[in-house]
Amino acid sequence: MNQLNKEYLNLLLKSGVHTFQNDSPINFCNIHKKNENEREIDQKKGLDKIKSINELLLTLESYNNPLKTTANKLVFYDGNIKSKIMFIGEAPGKEEDESGKPFVGKAGQLLNKMLEAINLNRNEIYITNVIPWRPPNNRTPSEKEIIEFLPFLQKQIEIIKPKYMFLLGATAAKAILSTPLSLSKLRGKWHNYKSINMTNTINVLASYHPAYLLRSPQFKKEAWVDLKMLREQLNNEN
Repeated sequence: MNQLNKEYLNLLLKSGVHTFQNDSPINFCNIHKKNENEREIDQKKGLDKIKSINELLLTLESYNNPLKTTANKLVFYDGNIKSKIMFIGEAPGKEEDESGKPFVGKAGQLLNKMLEAINLNRNEIYITNVIPWRPPNNRTPSEKEIIEFLPFLQKQIEIIKPKYMFLLGATAAKAILSTPLSLSKLRGKWHNYKSINMTNTINVLASYHPAYLLRSPQFKKEAWVDLKMLREQLNNEN
């Protein structure tokens, strides 16, 4: 394990992540200056005391990050905070940035249809993103940004305590499963997620982001397979 992987593993452990999809954590962080790391740690050190989504929202609203200066609104979550199903996307787009809610643009409309196809709706699930502020020009979040907001995402998971997580896109898959494997190799099978701050293991599926499906509709068939896996698991509980 090289130095970069060791640093990423240490960050995940401090964030509460205990078990990983792959033995080797993804090598996706750069070495930062000590004073920058200390600044970020100071801003997050109260996370362990947070017990509710509202408390976490207040913490994020006061958190200092360059994305905050270019975005219009914090985009935190939508749906049911008591749900056993959590959907995690990448980052807000233009419509989300304007409304303050995740998945309300064209990708969100497709997600609604995907949920309806397996007899679910937004009021029955919890929806969030890896990054809570829109990156400029809708660019993909940087590796540093993904790592920086990972503790906040982990805290959401600890508070919601979902039984199932459905990861939409490669960014969410990398953040949660901590693996260098491509999304095409991750999807179509169940994975496990475990945190030292949670007693239960979470069942995880990774699939394509609705925005990607809009650009590449030929992958909708594969996304449908993933959705049916979730529906079948839910049916087996009843």
